[in-house]
Amino acid sequence: MTPAESHISIAEVRALLSEATGRELAGLLGRFACDERAGVTEACRRANSREQARRQERTRTKAMYALERKLQAGGFSAVAGVDEVGRGALAGPVSAAAVILPAGMLIEGLNDSKKLTPARREELSALIHARALSVGIAHVSAAQIDSEGLSAALRRAILSAILQLEPQPDHVVIDGLPMRVHPSETAVVKGDSKVAAVAAASIVAKVARDALMREAALVCPEYGFEINKGYGTAEHKLAVDTHGPSCLHRLSFNGGGGNPSLF
Repeated sequence: MTPAESHISIAEVRALLSEATGRELAGLLGRFACDERAGVTEACRRANSREQARRQERTRTKAMYALERKLQAGGFSAVAGVDEVGRGALAGPVSAAAVILPAGMLIEGLNDSKKLTPARREELSALIHARALSVGIAHVSAAQIDSEGLSAALRRAILSAILQLEPQPDHVVIDGLPMRVHPSETAVVKGDSKVAAVAAASIVAKVARDALMREAALVCPEYGFEINKGYGTAEHKLAVDTHGPSCLHRLSFNGGGGNPSLF
């Protein structure tokens, strides 16, 4: 530790390290490498671990753009990722999103929406809306699911989300198995954790549907939609047993007559 650095408190070192990344952090770690204070040593260790994790995450995210880069190199100019949420819920809509990401722009942290915290999903959804070339979101109601069947409802939601895109995509990458929703389509199993645009679509669809279910909780507070988002938790099933299905429930899943949907 140099005489000048002896006047820097451990708290100040921690603050400097906590805000630095990349070359700046490397410089600071070199600067404090000879500081023998235990607090500084620990702060450097934590900062180095955090930087290694950041680099690994950046590498993982970069790899998610490989398919889009390949398709773009093959002549496709507007590649859309598509995903849906709400397939297994007892109440509320099935929702789909379609996203076209710009070439050459990395959105760090993209991943299957189920692997992200609600707060992180909200952050990334806002970032996707801000940076994407185009975003389409569609919801198909519980009543339509009961009337048409789940498979048809999912297809309707996906097609509607794609049709909202401007420009229209010349290739679509869809999560899971082929659905033939576009003349030029690639299906990728677990695509929401492998393909950037599909991950973006999964995040946008999840955030949009969760918002609808929080609104639904204000209309039907007894079912806990703000917590379960319409999925079949034990508390949700007990509420259905106690109060009967609401107009938001998929009666083909739960039994009962027809009711209009709020969605």
